[in-house]
Amino acid sequence: MGDRGDFRSVVEARAGLAPQAPFLCAPESARVTTYGELAARADALAAEFDRRDIAEGDRVAFMLPNGTAAATLFVGTMAAGRIVVPVNLLAQDAHLDHTLAHAGPRLVYASAEHADRVRASIARTGAAIALETIDADGYALPAAPPPRLAARDPRRPAMLMYTSGTTGLPKGVLLSHANMLHAGRTVAAHHGLSARDRVLSSLPLYHINGQCITTVGTLVSGGSIVMPRRFSVTRWWAEVERWRPTWLNLVPTIVAYLLNAADPTPAQREAMRTLRFARSASAPLPPDQQRAFEARFGVGIVEAMGLTECASVAFCNPMEPGSRRIGSPGRPLGIEARVVGPDRRVLRDGETGEIELRGPGVMIGYYRAPELTAATVDPDGWLATGDLGSRDADGYYYVTGRLKELIIKGGENIAPREIDEALLRHPAILEAAAVGVPDRDYGQEILACIVLKPGCELTRDEIDAHCARELGRYKSPRHVRFVDALPKGPSGKIQRMALARDFAA
Repeated sequence: MGDRGDFRSVVEARAGLAPQAPFLCAPESARVTTYGELAARADALAAEFDRRDIAEGDRVAFMLPNGTAAATLFVGTMAAGRIVVPVNLLAQDAHLDHTLAHAGPRLVYASAEHADRVRASIARTGAAIALETIDADGYALPAAPPPRLAARDPRRPAMLMYTSGTTGLPKGVLLSHANMLHAGRTVAAHHGLSARDRVLSSLPLYHINGQCITTVGTLVSGGSIVMPRRFSVTRWWAEVERWRPTWLNLVPTIVAYLLNAADPTPAQREAMRTLRFARSASAPLPPDQQRAFEARFGVGIVEAMGLTECASVAFCNPMEPGSRRIGSPGRPLGIEARVVGPDRRVLRDGETGEIELRGPGVMIGYYRAPELTAATVDPDGWLATGDLGSRDADGYYYVTGRLKELIIKGGENIAPREIDEALLRHPAILEAAAVGVPDRDYGQEILACIVLKPGCELTRDEIDAHCARELGRYKSPRHVRFVDALPKGPSGKIQRMALARDFAA
């Protein structure tokens, strides 16, 4: 859409084609934002930024839950030529301070429930940042004539996105208009999205999946989004009945909780007939859970994989059910991929190494970190992902874990995902995560953290017997902890390093 290749051209084109078509449906307020209103909001934002002397290319942040304000600020700020900085609502104080000080936004929009945290962070860092408290379900901007904005190079920055920082302070990933629109267009084309499609997604707008897949994928296809403020297992199928989406954007945590919840009502079952597919990404989907979801709800899951540094697009399974590979995120999508060894030699099919990516989705770089950028993206444009995996003869990729999370016991490499999936095959286990912890004899031993299903009990002897059958003695966890919940990032990805730190403490 559009001949300039930036967000303003896409928003203007969509509003010109169908100004009354819905873009965003906010279930809590029942407010529907049209494409015409989205374009008007982008114009009003541009005028407001001009009034505040916030120039094109300056950074504007928001700390808001999902809703009308977050979605229109996210798109509208980029369409207004400023760099949007979404702030993680779950960020610890140290991470929040780092994000605001490092990004240096001129202005932060925050909802009332988060404004005090932003105000305190600004005071701690001494940054010259203005704070505007707004209503998360919609807010008014002063009426002003829309400014005349010149055409912009699509290679210019559009978003500064901070990673979840599981191993240290978050890194600022700088993505261009071209990066993000490539991701949206690639996803829309692969899934066959059109103006008739509607996605139900509760994934937060401070995570790359909710940004590029849910929002940008919908924007470029002219469809609509149903965006609850947060995921509710008791409301999920009711929202399907109410809004009649054609696809679902999920993460494995949502799949697990829906499987453990009550069945949809007959009326909800009838409404589910509008669903063409569900998409799962952001973390590996256990194969048994995918099979159980599809069998119970009659909705096929297309598993995919992306990362912030590639605007959330890297791999995806085919749309044709018979071509999908359960346990694989699929083939490369809109990007080149390869598997390399420690010496960066390209490995043969079936060999495990680090996955590297190259293509139009790869980031501009890490903000204010040229050395880190150079260490991550080589001169030929290949991005080192840190993910371990392999490719099969048909071009499907399989991810076994992260380089930093690999368990090395007595010199043998053990993928945590193998332990997770074995544990999840026990009917009493809702969630599980394995990590390596220090051991005097083996260097590392296996710790398994387990969340039981409500009302279920499990003894250590029963776990040991189950693991001995599924994994053998050597790969069975030596340490087991029962926990109420696993630490997760905004996408639902388990933060294994936090589990290892907790064990050491």
